[in-house]
Amino acid sequence: MNWAEISIQTTTEGIEIVNGFLMAHGINCVMIEDAEDFKSFLQDTTIHWDYVEEDLMKLAEAPTVIKFYLPDNPQGYETLNLVKRDLPHLQETQETDLGALSLSIGYKAEEDWETAWQKYYHPIEVSGRLAVVPEWEEYDAPESKIVLRMNPGMAFGSGSHDTTQLCLKFLDGLNLSGLDVLDMGCGSGILSIAALLLGASSVSAADIDQLAVKIAHENAALNGCDDGRLTIRCGNVLDDPALADKIGEKSYDVIVANIVADVIKAMAPLFARYLKEDGTLVVSGIISERAEEVTSHLEQHGFAVVELREENDWAAAVLKRA
Repeated sequence: MNWAEISIQTTTEGIEIVNGFLMAHGINCVMIEDAEDFKSFLQDTTIHWDYVEEDLMKLAEAPTVIKFYLPDNPQGYETLNLVKRDLPHLQETQETDLGALSLSIGYKAEEDWETAWQKYYHPIEVSGRLAVVPEWEEYDAPESKIVLRMNPGMAFGSGSHDTTQLCLKFLDGLNLSGLDVLDMGCGSGILSIAALLLGASSVSAADIDQLAVKIAHENAALNGCDDGRLTIRCGNVLDDPALADKIGEKSYDVIVANIVADVIKAMAPLFARYLKEDGTLVVSGIISERAEEVTSHLEQHGFAVVELREENDWAAAVLKRA
């Protein structure tokens, strides 16, 4: 089996936090390269050294990096995209300086990973009405199926991850006909496009990653949803008041947020601000052990849980105003 080496640049103080973040995403084996450790080693052992290679001394100035390995299979691909999706939000929830939090992939280029994974990606019949089909796959769709064509590239949201499927099932269970939908953290655009295919009259979407916005536009065109009904913005709604105000120029019948627990909690006041009085909030991307924590926090902001579902240690919830 092929493996890819993934590196995240952080700070010495951020090692424990980033490691905890990776453990929450199912990554338990990491390697840490920390300049401070190397400096301490040199100071503690100076008496034993007459000479240290110049290349070795460069380690004392190297950035702090946490490395881990992912297999070349669907699980590895989805884990990578989940980490890429959630990593930009990590600093928002921490007072400690976590550094650049830049992510790089060794051994395989990102394009190679995307192409290599295509052989594992096949049509998924997510719910009674909805099937997610990769752009390059043939699919003989029954008349009852709504087909959502996707090429997720390196953006999160291929349709195979439990968090995405939970959201899609919830959306399919709602009557979206004629409704206005907000997709917070749209990734590949899969939930935005699904909402339109299921009858929504308009969707506003936002994502922190410019690449995700680009891919979401491409997937919208692939499904004939680039006709003015979908608006996608790039930015961080939590620290950009102008973006928050722009999104809030209208209220929404349905808000969907498939992000991560801490960001969902941070967005709770925005959900309350954006959602219509009789609107519906769908949240996902929550590890099961934190589901009660997140729903309790949302309840404190005026929401009531209508339904909670869990699949493979991931949770999603539908909420209404209390």
